[in-house]
Amino acid sequence: MLYLLPVILLSAAVHAVAAQHSRPMGPWRPSNSFELASESSKHMLDLCKKHYRETTLDHFSWVPPPDGMSTYKQRFYVCDKYWHKSAASNTEKGPIFFYVGNEADVTLYLNNTGLMWESAAEFGALLVFAEHRYYGESKPYSGSKLRNNMQYLTAEQAMADYAELIAELKSDLQAEQSPVIGFGGSYGGMLASWMRMKYPHVLDGAIAGSAPIWAFPGEDPPVDSGAFAKIVTRDATPAGGSAKACAGNLRNAWKQLKEWGSNDEGRGHIKEVMQLCPAAKLSNDDDVDALAQWAQNAFDYLAMGDYPYTSNYMLNGQGVLPAYPMRTACQPLSQQGMVGAALLEGLHQAVGTFYNFSGHLPCYNYSEGPNPEGEEDDNFWDYQACTEMVMPFSRNGEDDMFWKQPWDLKAFGKQCKEQWGVSPRPYWAQINWGGRKIGTASNIVFSNGLLDPWHGFGVLQNVSDSVVAILIPEGAHHLDLMFSNALDPPSVTAARNLERQYMHMWIEEATDAYKTQAKL
Repeated sequence: MLYLLPVILLSAAVHAVAAQHSRPMGPWRPSNSFELASESSKHMLDLCKKHYRETTLDHFSWVPPPDGMSTYKQRFYVCDKYWHKSAASNTEKGPIFFYVGNEADVTLYLNNTGLMWESAAEFGALLVFAEHRYYGESKPYSGSKLRNNMQYLTAEQAMADYAELIAELKSDLQAEQSPVIGFGGSYGGMLASWMRMKYPHVLDGAIAGSAPIWAFPGEDPPVDSGAFAKIVTRDATPAGGSAKACAGNLRNAWKQLKEWGSNDEGRGHIKEVMQLCPAAKLSNDDDVDALAQWAQNAFDYLAMGDYPYTSNYMLNGQGVLPAYPMRTACQPLSQQGMVGAALLEGLHQAVGTFYNFSGHLPCYNYSEGPNPEGEEDDNFWDYQACTEMVMPFSRNGEDDMFWKQPWDLKAFGKQCKEQWGVSPRPYWAQINWGGRKIGTASNIVFSNGLLDPWHGFGVLQNVSDSVVAILIPEGAHHLDLMFSNALDPPSVTAARNLERQYMHMWIEEATDAYKTQAKL
């Protein structure tokens, strides 16, 4: 069932840091080696042409950078197979569907944003996929110089890149009257919605999937920093389709780790039961905390990737998760009252759903993820989280299945200063984009799956007649933006159909506006 609210109306990576404090997570982005999650997505790149443009490095200063470098090469793809005169727009050329690139290699989104591809023929649309500065091949600097010049990595600069690119494309292609619809998922969905607010003359509408635009300090009412963990926990209960005992056993598993981890003998038992590799150091409380963080991360990813079919999306294309992987992970923890070695053996098997997706790992090293890809993207998102993307995250072990992990802005700021030499601006996102006060915005669809932990920071109610919320009860992280699959629940199919209705409406409105303007 598709939930529509009264008026028809956004890579996670967790970085373990100092004891009992962890970085806020960033919206999920796959790594640069991401392979394709659907048979229908395998040859999309072959239908597009790669381009580079000289892009302004700093849109907001007239003073040249100290090194004199005023532009960088930004990569983008243009896919024109379906572009033609459209009955939907009645223009000389069809509309432009523009993917608002986020924090990874742009080919990942080109190959997997099925909603754009599957809608292109119906709308006669040109598809454009733009890469976010500092990611993929769109890096202003190389080597160590890049990390020493991170000040140009902001959402505002990226959106200005896209606004310039759209203007140039429309001029070069003689498509000045082609309506433009923006698409984005997760951080890309945040950018798409914000870009529609900031550049309404550039984007005529935006489809924002799983966009956590209300995840920032200063919101009214305040953001619930524990929302993400609560939803991960829900996915591990019968409400999310998982075994009844799973969440309770997990809550006890962390206590068991802490108890055994308090002495040498107990840590030896942990290494044996959790099948840790010989190189996996486990000699003090900090090591045990790091192991727990590593295990916790698996459940966060499994919740985000709780798709109804097998998928490699959460594994960076390096393996395949089963359908509804959280349910699979909960099976070894399905017996009531598990304790001791049996409980930690259950935890070991559960995290193996994510970390040992191949079934061939002989042991675990908790300092490693499921594969080594995407480290640079993770690091650069970490910089964004340390500047303007400050998203409070916490867990309390009561409303969720984890342990107490309070949000500590002061400690977070200290870590950012040490790692990047910057201090966070926790209220900047709310001041810059308006927080919950977005009633003057228009032509945005916010879609959220209720299995996706990020929906706790998303727009879940209609803001106005043209800023609308679509809830997908069986949906995980921006499932509606992906290619159709025979195992899709009816709610996601209905969501895509409704999104297309709004796209038709926006295109018609923009076309009428262009006609009116031409008569003036």
